[in-house]
Amino acid sequence: MAGVNIGVSALVVVHPDGQRLLMVRKSGTTSFMLPGGKPEPGETAVQAIVREIAEELGPALDPVDLEELGTWTAQAANEAGFSVTGTVFLHDGIPDGLDVEDPQVLEEIEEAGWFPWDALPADTSARQFASLTRDHVIPHLRKRLRARSVQAPRDSTPGYWASDQA
Repeated sequence: MAGVNIGVSALVVVHPDGQRLLMVRKSGTTSFMLPGGKPEPGETAVQAIVREIAEELGPALDPVDLEELGTWTAQAANEAGFSVTGTVFLHDGIPDGLDVEDPQVLEEIEEAGWFPWDALPADTSARQFASLTRDHVIPHLRKRLRARSVQAPRDSTPGYWASDQA
């Protein structure tokens, strides 16, 4: 990928129905992406995601509830000519303080919504999805489920995506 690479930390939050992911859209953009952002100088990826989620959505994450899913590079959603390398974490259950019915948005976030991870809608001129999510995170979640021979549950049981679950 040509251009400048931007490092970010991103968070996967799975809706209690097991079928949808929380995504956000920054003000003045049309692309939905996983919540998160760029680390401050000296911050680890975990420290960055904890800070970014507090700034963007409000909840104070506990690092023990985070599992690193992987690190992928893709075309940046809102910066033409840039790529993004995202270290992506999965939150075990719904973060304390996150209103599932109406997620609060703060700072530069204009909108938050739940989107089906296994049937993400097609991009349109009015709404796109970040390629990091579409091309890397979602396929990883599919492989993860196939490898375990389980389907996403339809309840809010904590830990249903956690690495210690079979």
